[in-house]
Amino acid sequence: MISARRKRFIWFAAALLWLAPAAYAQAQPQQLNTIKDVFAKLYSCWQPPPASRANPMDITVIVSFNRAGAILGQPKITYESANAGDNDRIAYRIAVMETLQRCAPLPFTEGLGGAVAGRPFAVTFRSRKRPPKPEEKRAWLIQKIL
Repeated sequence: MISARRKRFIWFAAALLWLAPAAYAQAQPQQLNTIKDVFAKLYSCWQPPPASRANPMDITVIVSFNRAGAILGQPKITYESANAGDNDRIAYRIAVMETLQRCAPLPFTEGLGGAVAGRPFAVTFRSRKRPPKPEEKRAWLIQKIL
């Protein structure tokens, strides 16, 4: 359970990020025209905390955008790795909010802006290495000599 002091710290950190000046916004060279472009842009802004500050973990945020690409409402963290400690969770929540601050507003084309306005995006940021997938063996591809 998170203490009241930590909750206040999280809210304070989130408020600072939302009130940060627009000087941190990156130049928007190209408009986003597909959902794939939106995720690629968000992932390009992702900077996980250094390993010295937090252990690697996965975190998922649900965020919506308005027609102009600005964040609509308040993003919501819906998943954090089960093995993460409180300090890890706080560091990653701050990293997610910084990511959204860096990327927003997203440069939607008019068509994409109208299509995604108000719709939630579930974005998972991963910093843990995944074990390699075992090679799939398909029975219909194995040649059998009779």
